[in-house]
Amino acid sequence: MDIQAYLKRIKAPENINVDLESLRKLQQAHLFHVPFENLDVMRREPIYLNTEHMYKKIVESNRGGYCYEVNGLFHWALSALGFNASLGSATVRRPQGYWAKEDTHMIIFVKIENAIYLTDVGFGDSNYHSIPLDGSEQADASGTYKVIEADETWYHLTRQNEEGWAPLYRFQLKEKQLIDFHEGIVFNQVSPGSSFTHHDLVTKATPTGRITLRDQTLITKENGIIEKADLTDKEKAQVLLNTFNIQI
Repeated sequence: MDIQAYLKRIKAPENINVDLESLRKLQQAHLFHVPFENLDVMRREPIYLNTEHMYKKIVESNRGGYCYEVNGLFHWALSALGFNASLGSATVRRPQGYWAKEDTHMIIFVKIENAIYLTDVGFGDSNYHSIPLDGSEQADASGTYKVIEADETWYHLTRQNEEGWAPLYRFQLKEKQLIDFHEGIVFNQVSPGSSFTHHDLVTKATPTGRITLRDQTLITKENGIIEKADLTDKEKAQVLLNTFNIQI
């Protein structure tokens, strides 16, 4: 696998160093150019917990993926560039107010100058940059976020809304390996209880918002304004190619 080919794929800026500024630039570049998508899941194409498979799909085939793929590859890239990065697991909070299946979301921890940063390029409409675990707020085009220490064991990634700070997912500071996500990746590929087995979903961040394709609907969010358009099959294929550079 070629780290330079990955950097070219995400259109990363030059002069990448092992520091927080470069981490922020890399995460944003990945989010802007590698879509979060579940098209293989919906088409029953197998997905493997293997970085070479992730690399071939995302770098060589110009595709995206869901959390195991995009975070798995981003973790590989950060490590190859010299960052102190490790995998972690999280449990997602559903909009309906309940916790999803335990530890089935993949996240990344990056340690820089004795501080740990939560890093995630695989959570759809969420933060653009790594967030420290010290409770400080961070804002971007998608919202305002902070990590709170819920108790002695659990941290919550939260986003500000009209009522306060809503949890997006919870996690512990426990290092994981790719194999630890075997149960989760199988569940999210085949289970009716998974949110990824019912609808086509392709989405990527933009400097001012997000572009999302959900089944036959194109959703554009720009500066907080949301527009939706229903598409024909032909129009959907054109959006996949022209907007996300995906041809299936």
